Amino acid sequence: MRLHQICHNAIHANFSEAELAARLTEPDILREDAALAPFLSWIRKKPADFHAPTRRAASKRGPRRGRMA
Repeated sequence: MRLHQICHNAIHANFSEAELAARLTEPDILREDAALAPFLSWIRKKPADFHAPTRRAASKRGPRRGRMA
């Protein structure tokens, strides 16, 4: 299956490789997942060649790095 790069990035920002292999094996399953629903709703309105930076989901982010304030 071919994906736009922004869609590929959004999938990997929200799910681990293990989670993709275990339960998100089909495109329809991914489309129905609540974690991707806001992204899919937003991206549908964009042109086919649209691209934007993708942020990692909060659930996949590690501890904050950098200077402590």
